[in-house]
Amino acid sequence: MKVLFATTNPAKIKRYAEKLKEKNIEVLTIKDIGINLKPEETGKNAIENAYIKAKAYYDATKITTIGMDNNLFIEELPEGKQPGTYVRRINGKELDDEEMIEYYSNLVKENGGKLTARWVYGMVIYNGKETKEYTWSKGDFYFIDKPSEKRNPGYPLDSISIMPECNKYFVDLTEEDKDKNKENYREDDVIDFIVNNV
Repeated sequence: MKVLFATTNPAKIKRYAEKLKEKNIEVLTIKDIGINLKPEETGKNAIENAYIKAKAYYDATKITTIGMDNNLFIEELPEGKQPGTYVRRINGKELDDEEMIEYYSNLVKENGGKLTARWVYGMVIYNGKETKEYTWSKGDFYFIDKPSEKRNPGYPLDSISIMPECNKYFVDLTEEDKDKNKENYREDDVIDFIVNNV
């Protein structure tokens, strides 16, 4: 079984592709098929943006497609200043990984050096007939204004995110650390959702 993952984010692909391969599901990437669309992500939340991506790539390829999006919420910021669906797009500009680290580090610095953050994820599987949706969140961590020197390509904010339980940057977490905090990662649940709906 082949599915297309409608993302250019290497971290998202790496996170799920290996585990899905164990379940006899081959994940194709945008790079593999040589089509890079730029669907306009006009959704109000992660699910709506995930659907926009999944439908656009399915329509272009006729391959069952997974779309995924994540929204960011920061507890200490007022509603009008929440990144929400615009995590990478700041003042109309699409930021690269290093620009994101710089922008959010400065935001944290301007707000006292530590901010409580929460990711809300949306995943949609679209096969031309049906839409299956799954949403989850990862909270209870914080951003600090001093980035780690390590990088996780595609997930740049892992370099300023600290998991309180072990007081480590996300980029430094071991598999053992992640296992201890499984409820925050939900990877097994996400894999089950994909396996049961493709």
